[in-house]
Amino acid sequence: MAGHNFHPSLLRAYDIRGIVGDTLTEADATAVGRSFGTMLRRAGGRPGNPRVCLGRDGRVSSRGLANAVAGGLLAAGCDVIDIGLGPSPMLYFSVFELRADAGLMVTGSHNPPDWNGIKMMLNSGPFHGADIQALGTVAAAGDWETGSGSAGTVDVMDRYVDAMLADFRGSAFTIAWDCGNGAAGPVVERLTRLLPGTHHLLFSDVDGRFPNHHPDPTVEANLADLKRVVREQGCDFGVAFDGDADRIGAVDGQGRVVWGDELLGILAEPVLQELPGSTIIGDIKASQALFDRIAALGGVPDMWKSGHSLMKARLLERGAPLAGEMSGHIFFAHRWHGVDDGILAAVRLIEAVTALGGSLTALKDAMPAMINTPEYRFPCPETRKFAVVAEVLARLKDEGARVNEIDGARVMRADGWWLLRASNTQDVLTARVEAKDAIALARLLAELNDQLALSGVEPVANSH
Repeated sequence: MAGHNFHPSLLRAYDIRGIVGDTLTEADATAVGRSFGTMLRRAGGRPGNPRVCLGRDGRVSSRGLANAVAGGLLAAGCDVIDIGLGPSPMLYFSVFELRADAGLMVTGSHNPPDWNGIKMMLNSGPFHGADIQALGTVAAAGDWETGSGSAGTVDVMDRYVDAMLADFRGSAFTIAWDCGNGAAGPVVERLTRLLPGTHHLLFSDVDGRFPNHHPDPTVEANLADLKRVVREQGCDFGVAFDGDADRIGAVDGQGRVVWGDELLGILAEPVLQELPGSTIIGDIKASQALFDRIAALGGVPDMWKSGHSLMKARLLERGAPLAGEMSGHIFFAHRWHGVDDGILAAVRLIEAVTALGGSLTALKDAMPAMINTPEYRFPCPETRKFAVVAEVLARLKDEGARVNEIDGARVMRADGWWLLRASNTQDVLTARVEAKDAIALARLLAELNDQLALSGVEPVANSH
């Protein structure tokens, strides 16, 4: 049987992602469905056809790509349960709720509007890394199973919202919710009708062109509308989501950003009160203050690689109740299914703020005064980005530096650290610097820039 070859850049570490009509086509999506379905059938399991939940975000290309994925799954002999338009976390929820064998989500996440992709979930765990490369091998060989699957639709949105609010432990607050015209909108509309308090919704209509701002809450410029509404309406705090709502951003009542690692430190406290001594996982980009905070609360801090699939796998491996990344992916195994969910993170933030005195602004005030940069993201060709990190690591080893290599290079100095790593989802390098004072920050940033220059890369910004 004739096989199908994917563009070399399409099969990423965590998922499948490309430019629609260029590196990602509906033919690719069909081949993904056929190959994934083949691997699922060969993995065995219950008798009969495997059952696969399929969701999509609100991008212009998502419906067509989802239909193509479904066609491939059906041809491989899988039954497809179409849950329709919604956030990625709703797709993850549906796999557990409907007792499916797997789930596929058509989403471009926080990439530009002309991008799209497919996130995959096998049983209760992520499908990533070597799994994705194996999928490419199956497709290239045309080594596909043949069968006849059935197709049906199930609306799980109300069940998803109800599950998030089961045993809700929060007070009434005034909150602004920026859905960014992404897939979060319809869920947040239903959720806020059921939550106590007053809720101001921004851009909850789904529009895959993202006409108001780009749906990436890790970029502070994208939070300008949220900050404005928080101030104008006197909100206690505000939350924002990326395009498929598996990530959260937040600002306090003064409009100050509460970064992903700071949110994790807040969310960890009630969890550790309930489950003393638990492991809490943070990613390599997180502040040292987070890991110190987890230890002070009686938890076991665990620093791990960035990337939603890698963090999910680590959560399962360590049996941790909670994990999180600077990027706003927060993973809940405590009272949930061990997956990342930006909307659930907002619900749990309401609960945590309630439990910790009722003011996110006061919690932000009480955080240690660390001097650090935001996460810098700067262009680097796909063919070059990992090589740059390897070159930097080699030079650091030659000088005998203390380096954590689990994901890029986190260089530990006496008065701070800097990190350089290659993004697995975009053609960029990412960097972050943290220090005890402004003088050390400037020196560490200069050290990072010197290393970049040696590899022919433009320096990162010298200010926030």
